Amino acid sequence: MAKLDGKVALVSGSGRGIGRAIALKLASEGARLVINDLDAEPAQAVVEEIRAAGGEAVACIGSVTAPDFAERFVKTATDSYRGLDIIINNAGYTWDSVIQKMTDEQWYAILDVHLTAPFRILRAAQPVIRALNKAESEAGRIVHRKVVNISSVAGLGGNAGQANYSTAKAGIVGMTMTLAKEWGRMKVNVNCVAFGFISTRLTEATADSNATVNIEGRSIKVGVNPELAKALERNIPLGRSGTPDEAAGAVYLLCTPEADYISGQTIVCGGGITL
Repeated sequence: MAKLDGKVALVSGSGRGIGRAIALKLASEGARLVINDLDAEPAQAVVEEIRAAGGEAVACIGSVTAPDFAERFVKTATDSYRGLDIIINNAGYTWDSVIQKMTDEQWYAILDVHLTAPFRILRAAQPVIRALNKAESEAGRIVHRKVVNISSVAGLGGNAGQANYSTAKAGIVGMTMTLAKEWGRMKVNVNCVAFGFISTRLTEATADSNATVNIEGRSIKVGVNPELAKALERNIPLGRSGTPDEAAGAVYLLCTPEADYISGQTIVCGGGITL
C-alpha cells in the first residue's frame, strides 16, 4: 500500500515548478489532489498527468490572494473527496527591490501571497479538520493530518533586496510554530520546509536582464544572472542547486506516517546550507 493511500491533499501553486513536483509526488504515493494555479491550462495539465498515471486529481483555478479563494479551495476538496488530510502552502513568487526603492504595492503583494493566503487557507480548513477529528475520536480512530508550509533560507537569514519576501517567509515560520501548538490536539502535524536555491522558471540562469513573467497583471522579473548563479552554487556544500523533485521530496517526508511525531519544525532543504 502506498504511504498516502486515500489521503486528500491541497497543494497551492501546483501547476508549475516545485508545486507541480510536490503534487506529482504525493499522487504517486496514493494521495488524491486538488491542484491550484492562477491559470487553467497548467493546472489542468497536472490534473491530466496524475489521472494518466492512475491517480485522482481535480483543479481549483485562481489566485490564492483572492478574498474568496481559501473557502473555495477547501470546498473543492470536501465536495470532491469528502475529506481533507494534507495542506501544502506553496504558491508564491518574488518581487525584489532594495528597501528605499520598494513600493507599498510590492510589499503588500508579497506578504499577501506568502503569508496572508496561507493564513486564510488554514483558517478555512480548521472547521473541516475539527469536525473530522471529532468524528474519528468518537469512533476510537487516530488519524494524523499534515500541514507543510513553504519558507525559504531568506526567511531564516535574510537576503539583500528581499525585505518583503524575507519578512513573509519569516512570518510563515512563526505561523507554523503557532499552529503546531493550536492544532496538536486535533492530531495535526504542522511543519515548514525552507528551500535554498532550487532551479525553477523563476530562478533559472539567464543572461537576459529583461526576462519577465506576468503574474496577476504585473510584469515580474525572473531569472538569475549566470555568474551570480555560479557564485550561489559555490556556496552550497553539495555544489549545485536543487531540483523541484528534490524539493518535493522534503515536503513529502513531512507528510508520511513516519513524521507523525514531528511538529512545529522548520527543515532546510538547501544542499547543506547552514545559517
